[in-house]
Amino acid sequence: MKNLLSLALPALIFISCGQNPPETIEAEVATSDTSVYTPEWSKDATIYEVNIRQHTPEGTFAAFTEDIARIKNMGIEILWLMPIHPIGEKNRKGTLGSYYSVRDYKGINPEFGTLEDFEALVAEAHKHDMKVIIDWVANHTSFDAVWADSLSWYTLDSAGAMQPTLGTDWWDVADLNFDNQNMRAAMIDALVYWVRDVKIDGYRCDVAGSVPTDFWETAIDSLRAVNKEIFMLAEAEEAEHHDKAFNMSYAWNWLHIMNGIAKGEKTLADIDAYMAKEDTAFSDEAYRMYFITNHDENSWNGTEFDRYGKKGVEAYAVITYTIDGMPLMYGGQESGLDYALEFFEKDSIAWGDYKMTEFYSKLIKLNRDNEALWNGVHAGDFHRLKTTADDQVYAFTRTKGESQVVTIVNLSKKKTKLTFESLPEGDFKSLFDQESLAAIGANGLELAPWGYHVFYR
Repeated sequence: MKNLLSLALPALIFISCGQNPPETIEAEVATSDTSVYTPEWSKDATIYEVNIRQHTPEGTFAAFTEDIARIKNMGIEILWLMPIHPIGEKNRKGTLGSYYSVRDYKGINPEFGTLEDFEALVAEAHKHDMKVIIDWVANHTSFDAVWADSLSWYTLDSAGAMQPTLGTDWWDVADLNFDNQNMRAAMIDALVYWVRDVKIDGYRCDVAGSVPTDFWETAIDSLRAVNKEIFMLAEAEEAEHHDKAFNMSYAWNWLHIMNGIAKGEKTLADIDAYMAKEDTAFSDEAYRMYFITNHDENSWNGTEFDRYGKKGVEAYAVITYTIDGMPLMYGGQESGLDYALEFFEKDSIAWGDYKMTEFYSKLIKLNRDNEALWNGVHAGDFHRLKTTADDQVYAFTRTKGESQVVTIVNLSKKKTKLTFESLPEGDFKSLFDQESLAAIGANGLELAPWGYHVFYR
């Protein structure tokens, strides 16, 4: 797959945990003349975001490791861990600081445990045939990072001092200078370290669009020279990323449309426009990550219950998990997490009775088992079904060969009666209830507010 010209990155190993780097580094990296390779194992995967600090009362790798089997049992195949690195103290926000204020790219946050604890977590996940990706914050470090003495590695203000990322309130982090090739080489060295030495399976790259695409292209070539099966997720929504570097990107606009419909600011026609745009803007190979919440939404913009209402959450989840892409679950959703987690303080998830586990497990396992709902080029075709209530009810099919899924969702607070212009024929099973698709086709359907049905074969 790759034309490996040279991989001199091992020469950078002296940039170790806690050691200030030199001003100049000579390094060569792998280069590629082919398109992005997406590992076969990811074609039917679903991803789970882990907030180590809040996942357990202990807030440690060891405590989370004990929960891996339960998460696997829901059907999850990828664990994404929010940043695991030491957090800066200078300009720290709150008591514990932001995970995204990284002090040392090769270090472990002692709040979470030791490197050995993290290696045990990775090993346990692999034992359960799960992949582990970690959050990578390439855009900035903390102001007291181990790189801080190398000022040329940072964007400097008029006085020659490090400065926050411009245009944000991120005053606890210092913007990195990607014009500096030595900084780039050190960053790639650190990225390679976790894949080569700790055996992680990839990265979720924070604010990936604020980092030059050519950096990602070079870095990911070097990563794939170590592990061809690496999986890369960009927190961005740029088609170019898929052509150059990344397997999956965020479907942020999908979330915004769902939020807009819930507020009465968007209509179901906006979904049609979105799906048409997705079909032309992104290649078939591109994986898109769909979600109704994540750490940003939960902490800063309200829980899914705040945004969709107590009865609406399931309806919005059903359409999000079946319409396209790879679904994301944020830790706590399976217990109906209905409050915003503190971001800079300890605030453990109240797991309760895991009351929504069965609901989400059915959706996740349908994604895994039915080829029509697989990811990227492996997925089935999308087709909107016309009804007599198209202003309230969104209905569609996903079809790949003999595999087919039919989703019908009332995205409104009004009860509605409807009939269909046509429905697929054949022997379909119902995911959530005892309804018959054939009977619905013959007799029509009455849907309660936020009501939904999913059929599959």
